[in-house]
Amino acid sequence: MIKKTSVSVAAVMMLAAPALAQEVPQATTPAYNCDFEPSCEVAPGIYGKMASPVTSKFNLSIGGFVKLDYAYNSVNLGSNGALGTLQNGIPKSSSAAGRQDQSIFTARQSRFWLKVAGPNFLGAKTNAIIEADFYGGGGSSNESPNMRLRLANATLDWANTQVLVGQAYDIFGPAISSTVDFGSGNKTGAPNNPRVPQVRVTQKVNLNSDNALRLVLGVQNPVQDANAQTGTNSDSWGGKLNVAGQAMLISKAFGVAPGYYGLSMNSLTAGVFGLYGNQSVGDNSKTVDTWGYGFYTFVPLLSSKDGRNRAMTASFEGQLYMAANQSVNGATAGTVIGPAGSKTAAKGYGFYGQLIFYPTQDLGITAGYGRRNAYNYASYSGINNFEKSNSNIYANIAYDLNAAVRVAVEYQNLNTQYGNVTNGTGNLAGLATSGTANIARFAAFYFF
Repeated sequence: MIKKTSVSVAAVMMLAAPALAQEVPQATTPAYNCDFEPSCEVAPGIYGKMASPVTSKFNLSIGGFVKLDYAYNSVNLGSNGALGTLQNGIPKSSSAAGRQDQSIFTARQSRFWLKVAGPNFLGAKTNAIIEADFYGGGGSSNESPNMRLRLANATLDWANTQVLVGQAYDIFGPAISSTVDFGSGNKTGAPNNPRVPQVRVTQKVNLNSDNALRLVLGVQNPVQDANAQTGTNSDSWGGKLNVAGQAMLISKAFGVAPGYYGLSMNSLTAGVFGLYGNQSVGDNSKTVDTWGYGFYTFVPLLSSKDGRNRAMTASFEGQLYMAANQSVNGATAGTVIGPAGSKTAAKGYGFYGQLIFYPTQDLGITAGYGRRNAYNYASYSGINNFEKSNSNIYANIAYDLNAAVRVAVEYQNLNTQYGNVTNGTGNLAGLATSGTANIARFAAFYFF
């Protein structure tokens, strides 16, 4: 199963400013909100309205983006070689793929969404979103992809409370690295995927005019992709729901600065997050715990002069965590370890840091580092060629040509260190202890 990666424009808008989804009928086509030039509106709705809603049963907005990616990989990453940090380990340098290079074009990362603003309910505004991309399973080739569901959720929004039901981003791991590649740092310290079915409640608690707490509590689906209904030791299933939460301090004291991709302006944020559940494993003496906890922060280093203009703004985002049995979202490299009948959770930790700087409104420069590491190498005894660590060094430059078009270039250095090395097959062939990919990437976006 391909785990998503990148955070979508629609998700950023919903998390940063739910009110953006609350479109209203407009008598005439709205003009661009060009308070600053030349590209005052890079993403739909961020700085004003770019299109009039159409009408279904309720007000409906359509959006998304077309994205063309070109990647040159110094090693052969296969038919999904444009995925970057969603790769399951970089091929060993001793393997055939580790001695090959690769060029690949893809438009599969393009996506679209539908947002609905419905009638009020008990004083709450009702909203919904459905979003899809083209990384669905079963596609015959890069040129003939299948659609895949990304988001499908509805919300009730009161002034300080939101109730969300449906498929949304995992509550565990709020950091989203601003890589141009599709993975957004997923398996290198920023496990922001997958999107999972859930019910969550978000409560804002105002402390004073500048500071507030944001509390999130939810139950999520225990991902059951290995549920074969056989009960054998290779089978696993979720007997109980996962419980996850966040507690964040939000402060206006330092103003706002650009967040993910420069598509939202964020305040100082700092707090903790966590998840707990358990998983049943066939022929095992007990269930295997699934858990994780971590710390997240976003800091405006140079704040916007008016809350909208990105010129001469800078921000830092960072996260660190400890986790067990969370390979499905990229937090750990494996699920379970140990002999049949006595399997326990595979543990790991990760950390990530990123700087974003906008010298002008239209030019964004981003650099960061992330790493995911297995915990307690000795516990992986008997597991050949396990992933000891995955790291990601990246830098990118993005420029907005106008209200719809963005171009970006990126360099990435991806590295995987292997443990208990043996001469395996495929990408694990040979006795090399690591694999490294140097990646040059170009991308063109058309937001609509």
